[in-house]
Amino acid sequence: MEASAPSVGLAPAALDPRRWWALALLCGAFFMVILDAAIVTVALPSIQEDLSFTAQGLQWVVSAYALTFAGLLLLGGRAADMLGRRRVFMVGLALFTTASLLCGLAWSDEALIGARAFQGVGAAVMTPTALSIITTLFAEGAERNKALGIWGALGGFGATTAWLIGGPLVDGIGWEWIFFINIPVGLAAIALCPVLLPESRAATATRSYDPAGAITITGALVLLVYAVVEAPESGWTSARTLLLLTASAALFGAFALVESRHPAPLVPLRILRTRTIVGANAVMLLFATVAFGMPFILTLYAQQVLGYSAVEFGLSSVVFPAMAAAGSILGQAIVLRVGFRPVAAVGMALMGAGALLLTQVSVGGSYFGDIFLGLLLFGPGIGLAFVTATVAALAGVPEHESGLASGLSNTAFQMGAAIGTAVVASIAVSRTDDYLAANAGASSLVALNEGFRSAFLATAVLAGIGVALALLLLGRPRGAAQATLDLDPSPAPAGD
Repeated sequence: MEASAPSVGLAPAALDPRRWWALALLCGAFFMVILDAAIVTVALPSIQEDLSFTAQGLQWVVSAYALTFAGLLLLGGRAADMLGRRRVFMVGLALFTTASLLCGLAWSDEALIGARAFQGVGAAVMTPTALSIITTLFAEGAERNKALGIWGALGGFGATTAWLIGGPLVDGIGWEWIFFINIPVGLAAIALCPVLLPESRAATATRSYDPAGAITITGALVLLVYAVVEAPESGWTSARTLLLLTASAALFGAFALVESRHPAPLVPLRILRTRTIVGANAVMLLFATVAFGMPFILTLYAQQVLGYSAVEFGLSSVVFPAMAAAGSILGQAIVLRVGFRPVAAVGMALMGAGALLLTQVSVGGSYFGDIFLGLLLFGPGIGLAFVTATVAALAGVPEHESGLASGLSNTAFQMGAAIGTAVVASIAVSRTDDYLAANAGASSLVALNEGFRSAFLATAVLAGIGVALALLLLGRPRGAAQATLDLDPSPAPAGD
C-alpha cells in the first residue's frame, strides 16, 4: 500500500498569500470544464444538422467527453500527487485547449466524437489536480470549506450559464465557437500558472501507477453506456445488450481485483469503509445523472418541439443559472451548520420536483406554461446538492490523499453525466418509436413530445433515488480535529 507521508511543498498551514488569486485561477479553469460539458447541449440540434448525426449517435457528443473524463480522473489525480500538482495541471490545460481547437475544426460526426473524447482526457488530468491544489492551499476547517463552497458554486453556475452563453454563440457565429472560446482562456491560464500556483506533491515510499486499473474502469464505463445507448434499437433483452452488460460487469470486477492487489491502487478499497466519502460520491453520481439528463432533454424539447432558436432558449432560461447560484451560495453557508444529509436531500428533492413538473410539457406549450416553474425549482436544487456533495467528498481527507479524493468525486460526477445522458436519450428514443408504432400516422412532434415526457419522468425517479441515498449515507460534518478520515490500512474509527 502507499505509505502515508506529509506533502513535499506547501503545507496548508503555510497559508500562501497568493491562495485566493490561485483559487480564482483554478475555479476559472473548472468553470471552463463544466461549461464545456454543459454548453454543448444547447448546440446539439445545430451540430446534428451540420454533421449529419443520427438521433442515437447525437448523445455521444456528450457521452464521449464524459466517459474519458470519468475513466481517467483517478489516474489524473494520482499523477498529480506523485509528479507535482502544478506541472500536471498545466499539462491538463494544454491538452484541453488543444482538444477544444480540434472540436471546433471537426469535419464529421466521427471527428467530433473523437475530439470530444480527447477533450475529456485533458479535463480528467486538469480537474482533480485543481481540486487537490485547493486542499493544499487552504487549511482544514472554515477557510477550506469556504474555498470548496466557491468551487462548488462555480461548478453549478457553469453548468447553468452554458445556456446563456451557448445560445448567442450558436445562433450568431456558429456552434464551433462554443469550443473556440476555450483557446484564449486556456492559454491565459497556462501563462498564469507559474505566477500564482506553488508546486507540491505527496511524498510516498514508492512511485507506482495503476494503468490496469485505469484501463479496466474506462472499459467498464464505455461498455455500460454503449449498452444503454444501443438497447432501444437492439432490445433490452437481446443477446447483444446482455453481452455488453455482462462484459461491463466483468471489467468492474476485474477493476476491483486489480485495486485489491496493486501496491498503489487508483482506489484503495479501504476507502469504502468511510461512509461520508461513499455517500458523497453516491449522491454526486445521482446528482449528475439528473443535472445532465434533464437539460439534455429540455434543450431538445424547446428547440425541436416548441421551435425555439438556441439564443431564444438560452436567454429565456436566465432563471436557471440565477436560482442555481442562489442555491450554491445558500448551500455553502448552511451545510456545516445543518449537516450534509438534509441539505443534499433537499437539493435532490427540488431537482426531482422540477423534473416532475416538466413531465407535463406539451406540443402546443409555452415557456411560462411548461418550462419556467420546473426550472425555478430545479435550479436551487443543483446548487444545494452539488456544493454539499463536493464539500462532503473532501471533508477531513489527508493532504497526501487529496488527489485521490478529488478524482473519486469527479469520477462519480462524470459517470453520472455519461449514464444519465445515455439513459434519458435511450428512453426518449424508445418511447417515441413505440408511440409511432402504436399510432399509425401520428404527428412526429407528438411522438417526440411523448418521448421527452418519459425522459423527464426518468430524471425525476433518479432524483428520488438521490434523496434516499442522501438520507441513508450522509452524516453530519465533523470538526477538523474529528474529521480526519482513516484512509490508511489501520482499522477505521468506531462510529464512522
